[in-house]
Amino acid sequence: MIDDSCQTFVSDCHVRAAIELIRHAWDSVVLSALRMGPTRRNELLTRIAGVSDKVLTQALQRLQERGLVTKALNAEQPAPPSGAIYQLTPLGDSLANGPLAQLAQWAADNQAELTGSSATP
Repeated sequence: MIDDSCQTFVSDCHVRAAIELIRHAWDSVVLSALRMGPTRRNELLTRIAGVSDKVLTQALQRLQERGLVTKALNAEQPAPPSGAIYQLTPLGDSLANGPLAQLAQWAADNQAELTGSSATP
């Protein structure tokens, strides 16, 4: 439960803590891409248009440090990085399939207003 005394811009506020998780633009995109299941980094590069190898690597590292993504080596593949598989942790899954998915749906539902293409009342 969120503490009613939490102010939006106070350093220990829950809103700030939540935003910190997705403050890097590509982190939420990577989380969303991993919603489809365990994925190799090269597959993520293909799946996420516009992300560079370096930026993807940095995003994956941040998400691992926060406990949202895990990296495992596939025993069937002889050597990393081809054998590295990334997947959401239970915590990452709860974020990606919960509030992040809801935020994406809200953006889709309000795309016209967000892009300024709707008529002004």
